[in-house]
Amino acid sequence: MPLLADKVLDLPFDVVPDPEEFIRAAMEWHFNPATGSPFWLRRAESLGFDPRAEIRSHHDLRRFPNVLPDLRDVHAEDLIARGYGDRPDVAGFFESGGTTGAPKRVVLMREWQDRLLRFHEDVLDRHGIARGLNWLGVVPSGPHIIGALFRLITERHGSYVFTIDLDPRWVKKLLAQRRLSDADAYAEHIIDQTADILRRQNVGALNITPPLLERLSRRRDLVDLVNEKVRAIMWGGAHMDADTLALFRTEVFPETIFLGQYGSTMYLGSAAERPNLPVEAPCIFDPYSPYLTFEVVNPDTLERVDYGDRGQILASHVSKGFLLPNNLERDMATRIKALDGTVGDAVADVAPVATFENEAVIEGVY
Repeated sequence: MPLLADKVLDLPFDVVPDPEEFIRAAMEWHFNPATGSPFWLRRAESLGFDPRAEIRSHHDLRRFPNVLPDLRDVHAEDLIARGYGDRPDVAGFFESGGTTGAPKRVVLMREWQDRLLRFHEDVLDRHGIARGLNWLGVVPSGPHIIGALFRLITERHGSYVFTIDLDPRWVKKLLAQRRLSDADAYAEHIIDQTADILRRQNVGALNITPPLLERLSRRRDLVDLVNEKVRAIMWGGAHMDADTLALFRTEVFPETIFLGQYGSTMYLGSAAERPNLPVEAPCIFDPYSPYLTFEVVNPDTLERVDYGDRGQILASHVSKGFLLPNNLERDMATRIKALDGTVGDAVADVAPVATFENEAVIEGVY
């Protein structure tokens, strides 16, 4: 069975696995003593059910407990599946924001990284973002996953990549301490660096967070520079409401393609904005099904809300390289019908909850 599981989990990028066959293969891989990770093999002893025999579909993932707290203290190498052998190809270890307690850690295997890069190349193409552009990324270099993935994605799709390091943990710490002037000065420092590259280099595409894009748009000279040079803006890391997005698209940067990404280090990827939405429509995010899936649920009962209603995002990551089922994210969203042939829900109007894990959520610049 491990060989069959290996085959199903290694299908080519353009072949979509049968969702139920895929889940059965993943359970066999992650919970077979020969191939599973030390973390999940230990955790299986207290589950109260046998994942290899009883988890048959994405819906069944609801039976798993919330293991997020365990990811704060687990040794990172214990997250690597034994099936990768003695020399596993690890692309890196990455962390959550660490703003609601100690950071949680995940492992990024090279094979999942490669699959994710193919997915995002396809997303950029479907949104009409030209290949060969120079990119500027205002993103954290680490320990979040976005910095590593941004450089790889844009190097494959574009030409040259410029980056400005962003430390969102520092901003959130300043805001938590009510050091608002310090946080403001740091954000201006980031925009000053952005301005220097925009003025002196050939930048055709920009990756930036909504709070920093709003701050950039207060400077008329930078708005003119972006409209002159930048053909695409990819945004994420913080929420943007539909009215603000429409304003950017129609009045501030009317000739620029906008592409939203809703991502999380914890589920090792991001959901991309659905192409060809009307300008006035909210941004709808479709996850990379069946590997990344969402359900929008009532946070008190964990029952799915109706389409069009708001609830909290319950995310699952299932791949050969990683398993994190039944993970309640710190974001609320409107439940949207998923695309045909995909599993779970699409989401719109994503915004952070007020508190998460008994801590106030501070969005900051990321």
